[in-house]
Amino acid sequence: MAFLLVIHLLLAVALIGVVLIQKSEGGALGIGGGGGGFMSARGAANFLTRTTGILAGLFMLTSLALTFFAHHGDSGSIVDRIEQQQAPTIVPSEPAAPAVPNGSTAAPAPASTAPAAPVPATDSAPAPAAAPSAPAPAPAN
Repeated sequence: MAFLLVIHLLLAVALIGVVLIQKSEGGALGIGGGGGGFMSARGAANFLTRTTGILAGLFMLTSLALTFFAHHGDSGSIVDRIEQQQAPTIVPSEPAAPAVPNGSTAAPAPASTAPAAPVPATDSAPAPAAAPSAPAPAPAN
């Protein structure tokens, strides 16, 4: 599969190169088609067009092959395999029973879920103000 991936990448680079070499409609980006040479401008264009088609077809075939091998081969991605190799294996164990002092065989007291005393107010919320009490009656003279 690695060999097929390398071929796929080489085809991608070659396809990009062949497309960039071709003369565009406006002639602004293309390099090919200039001056004299052993091939005419028309012959070079036909050769590059044919080469582009062949490279595109091979690129599609390698894409399909990579997809097929990825689906039917090893499951998971490369990142998943790296994470599995680096992650330590943690085996869950049963919780240990609390130690009984002095070697007695008495069962430990059950844990209480309710608090034993009311929880004091914290600084995050102010305590509610006490209700105002009635003023003390004035002494009679």
